[in-house]
Amino acid sequence: MKISKILVANRGEIAIRILRAANELGIRTVAIYAIEDKLSLHRFKSDEAYLVGEGQGPVKAYLDIDDIIRIARQAGVDAVHPGYGFLSEKPEFAEAVITAGMAWVGPTPDVMRQLGNKVSARNMAVAAGTPVMPATAPLPVNDEAELKRLALEVGYPVMLKASWGGGGRGMRIIESEDELIEQVQAGSREAENAFGNGEVYLEKLIRRARHVEVRLLGDKHGNCVHLWERDCSIQRRNQKVVERAPAPYMTQNEREELCNAALQLAQRAGYECAGTAEFLMDMDNGKFYFFEVNPRIQVEHTVTEEVTGIDIVKAQIRIAQGAHIGDVEESGVPEQSSITLRGHAMQCRVTSEDPENNFVPDYGRIKAYRSATGFGVRLDGGTAYTGAVITRYYDSLLEKVTVWAPTPDEAIDRMDRALREF
Repeated sequence: MKISKILVANRGEIAIRILRAANELGIRTVAIYAIEDKLSLHRFKSDEAYLVGEGQGPVKAYLDIDDIIRIARQAGVDAVHPGYGFLSEKPEFAEAVITAGMAWVGPTPDVMRQLGNKVSARNMAVAAGTPVMPATAPLPVNDEAELKRLALEVGYPVMLKASWGGGGRGMRIIESEDELIEQVQAGSREAENAFGNGEVYLEKLIRRARHVEVRLLGDKHGNCVHLWERDCSIQRRNQKVVERAPAPYMTQNEREELCNAALQLAQRAGYECAGTAEFLMDMDNGKFYFFEVNPRIQVEHTVTEEVTGIDIVKAQIRIAQGAHIGDVEESGVPEQSSITLRGHAMQCRVTSEDPENNFVPDYGRIKAYRSATGFGVRLDGGTAYTGAVITRYYDSLLEKVTVWAPTPDEAIDRMDRALREF
């Protein structure tokens, strides 16, 4: 189908990123905004903008599926792009969009259900022959004897994780049986509050691990490619802070083995649109282990774009229109053998946080704002400008700065220079 008008069901920098890609494709754009976002840039970057979820509060407004579908129908859109966060991993939202006769710019609802849940994604990875971390099935949270048996089976230290959602919610490191019950129950409560589902499981903890991700793209015709890997190991409170592509410590053989394993999983799932397979690499032995799939675009997609030259957001929209991967004119994505790495990229997240108070999210009015520029520097923003009001309601991310350079050291030096300009 030909998309002539698209609604972006999100806010901030990712909404602006999608709006710009759609405009470059000649597609008219529709934004939604909560009343607290009436002065936000994403409202004014779109061709049309509509108030969503009136009276519900800022976060709930962007989670109101019925009202978003109402606005989409009222605006006469052909497609909906969810961005990341909010409803991006809700198969119910995808189904509502499809039922309303619009194109969903994302994986199918069935694939989202299979891979959006960490336990079922792990089971699919096992079936695909992808190396996985030793882990349990969903835990019987109130059965203390069984919890102790399962933890011993995996072997201490273990990591508690939520089956649904991410961002470190529900995550706990458990060193011994003495703290097991309390940590499992606390993690389950946190997951329930964050995702509406308290299901948790245990996974073996690797002490010297690197967090490595593989970006995937699939079309509606069974074609799937990987866009190589990126390192996301530099984190604070389980939130990524710095991302690099490619991972500078990997050999070409390790890189190809990892990316082919991710591609095999995506092909088995019948993956469509953009997604990411995430792995831990054990630096003591060079082995890697699959642990989850994010069935959506991600914050750090910019580093992958910089080293491959592929516009991932445009590819998402073209795939939703039925484009074939391998046909560069149609999809913007070449066949796998033509997707090569070019230089090195790094992304840093510029956030509204208080470094003197353990980096807790901060808010208020920006009195003055000056960002970086220059050769090899890319900015993706949406909430930061002189006079902008930063509220307590959303993620603390203000802007993403991404740099490209021919070598890893030059990329680091360029990022250092760029950050000093903020």
